[in-house]
Amino acid sequence: MNPLRSASPAVSTSLLEDFSLEMTGKDVPKLEEAAGLIPQGTRINVTFLGNEDVRMRLDAARAVKRLGFRPVPHISARRLGSQAEFEHFLAGLRADATGAEVFTVGGDPTRPEGPYADSLSLIESGLLSEYGARHVGISGYPEGHPAIPGDVLWTALREKSAAIAAQGLDGSVITQFGFDVDPVLAWIERVRGEGITLPVRIGVPGPAGVRRLMTYATRFGVGTSASIAKKYGLSLTNLMGTAGPDKFLRALADGHDPAQHGEVKIHFYTFGGLKATSEWIAQFRKEALA
Repeated sequence: MNPLRSASPAVSTSLLEDFSLEMTGKDVPKLEEAAGLIPQGTRINVTFLGNEDVRMRLDAARAVKRLGFRPVPHISARRLGSQAEFEHFLAGLRADATGAEVFTVGGDPTRPEGPYADSLSLIESGLLSEYGARHVGISGYPEGHPAIPGDVLWTALREKSAAIAAQGLDGSVITQFGFDVDPVLAWIERVRGEGITLPVRIGVPGPAGVRRLMTYATRFGVGTSASIAKKYGLSLTNLMGTAGPDKFLRALADGHDPAQHGEVKIHFYTFGGLKATSEWIAQFRKEALA
């Protein structure tokens, strides 16, 4: 039996109606290959990695726009060496008309390379709106962060939400991916309980090899116990197999209550597999509506 046959129509018509994707600066050829499978106007986030330079990031954002999608460039606070470097990147985005929507993140470096310690400092600088940003995305961690205490994460989320509003900007939250719907829904409930009304995009891994998914889960501190792995569809006895998020999405659709959880959409971490993820989404939507 095709596992997609039992997918709830709500998954496709609601949660997947306005999904977003993620790519790196090096993924432009992969995006061009997958472009025909992706709905026009789809938001595509462009990461801000340490092994990519400004030109590569700007070129990627420009390619997203050229192909008919909405670029969402990432800005990594701790990777910025100076305010001048920050403004140089923002100026490039403004010149290309690719910086109306951005995503701010602290970034991997333990120590800041310049004056920005976290994404809050980027928002509070006022430079985002000065250079034309109108929508700012921020991170959420339903299952916590391996290096940041939970109370610190909640304080940061409240402060960033307030700073976005104070700057007169729109915003949204994109979560780290996970394999268990229960902590995700509980986290969203607390987000709303904290008075944070920003739309939430739930991070979901695109279809990938089980071994690769487990590697990323370990890296980001996401729980992968045997029971959770089975619930998601990971086979710990067949690491050469692949897994998609169909079980996760069906469970999320079943548990999502708009009155309680507010606006919720899906953000796919493609891990370089833009075509595979786009094909999977198209097939999932087709089967869900069949």
